[in-house]
Amino acid sequence: MFNLNNKLALITGSSRGLGLSFARGLGKAGARVILNGRNIETLKTASINLAEEGIQTHISVFDVCDEGAIIAEIGRIEENIGGIDILVNNAGLNSRHKMEEFPLDRWQEVIDINLTGAFLVAREVSKGMIKRKHGKIINICSMMSELGRQTTSAYAAAKGGLKMLTKAMTVEWAKYNIQANGIGPGYFLTEMTTPLKEDPDFDKWITDRTPANRWGEPEELLGTVVYLASDASNFVNGQIIYVDGGLLASL
Repeated sequence: MFNLNNKLALITGSSRGLGLSFARGLGKAGARVILNGRNIETLKTASINLAEEGIQTHISVFDVCDEGAIIAEIGRIEENIGGIDILVNNAGLNSRHKMEEFPLDRWQEVIDINLTGAFLVAREVSKGMIKRKHGKIINICSMMSELGRQTTSAYAAAKGGLKMLTKAMTVEWAKYNIQANGIGPGYFLTEMTTPLKEDPDFDKWITDRTPANRWGEPEELLGTVVYLASDASNFVNGQIIYVDGGLLASL
């Protein structure tokens, strides 16, 4: 039921961080993995590391905001590597500013990468999924799909939009046996969050607010991504699963 053998998975923004963890988890469940990012050297390093763990990988270099590059690259993958069974829309960016001082170019960049990018990649990948009458789309949302925080207005708007885009995908594509769902991670220890963990005040704020009283480990997201990518979730559609140690359940 959870076996991903012979499945092909594309994970955007997967050269490091949670995206690389998602690639590792899907690969260990049997999927062939396509790593995506904008830096070929970082992707090569990630591919080598996964290969040492026995995970078969391919590399796909494109910017999730570049419509032409997405169309060309998804076409190349479908023709030369195989039909994409699983799409994980993980590429993301945050930029922190007070709302009254938020520069428009930074606002647009956050919206473009987190929301429009997910739409563009899913739009192209869905065409093959519709023809094959099968597909799994997993959008990486956030606790800020539900909550706001100081200086994160663009990110909250984008991730809130991604939650609703997930539901719109369900309404339009479920009839083609495509399941679109989301994962909302809490605070996880990654290369990018290490400075936050090392800030005693922020670390205390997170651990005090999270009922589990700790940060998450990236490996603790993998069961959820494998579940949503597998046949075990064939009648699960339009849902956002929050993996947050109970943070959203508490005041």
